[in-house]
Amino acid sequence: MTAAVDKLAEQVEARFKDALVRVPSTVNELTYELPAAKLLEVCRALRDEKAFRFEQLVDVCGVDYLGHGSDEWRTESATKSGFSRGVKRAQPQASQQPERRYAVVYHLLSVSRNERLRLRVYCPGDDSPIVVSVTGIWAGAAWFEREAFDLYGILFDGNPDLRRILTDYGFIGHPFRKDFPLSGNVEVRYDPEKKRVVYQPVSIEPRVLVPRVIRHDPRYDEASREVAKDA
Repeated sequence: MTAAVDKLAEQVEARFKDALVRVPSTVNELTYELPAAKLLEVCRALRDEKAFRFEQLVDVCGVDYLGHGSDEWRTESATKSGFSRGVKRAQPQASQQPERRYAVVYHLLSVSRNERLRLRVYCPGDDSPIVVSVTGIWAGAAWFEREAFDLYGILFDGNPDLRRILTDYGFIGHPFRKDFPLSGNVEVRYDPEKKRVVYQPVSIEPRVLVPRVIRHDPRYDEASREVAKDA
């Protein structure tokens, strides 16, 4: 961390004390986690107080931590069936802490001080995650929150116009959730007889994809070459 970032961290932690928990970062930017109940209080202080002056909300992002930390890809050896996730996707394992599945991340910018800060809030609720809207603090949050609602199904209490913004009006589900089917739930096509777009069940046929498997070839692998020579 640079001296400027360290100074900002001292100011933030002295001002908010137990309200924020620092999250490790590798990009020289401060990231803090805070409870949903403290979100408006902290955001308003970060915007208004002279020590911070984060006038601009750069982005609001949703995150789905379902199956976080698990890995279903295999590259060092072949699977028993010979095929990988490209054929049949394994469902992510349910979290041991369902209340920490969905999170909202706020990226803040202080134009006057040339400083950045990131906040992360976990959403209460698993099936219907919800957090309070920050549109009363940064009006530009309205569209960002609509995007997170559309893609992740996160609800923002107080958003004046919480509608889908990227997917179609008849879209089913939220495509950035990790348990969303890869082929979707429905497909659309233009019906020349009805002269309009119609919805129908997905007709995509599963494709068999051969995964890339790393094999140790004596021609290229020094250790295997030595074994072959001794044999």
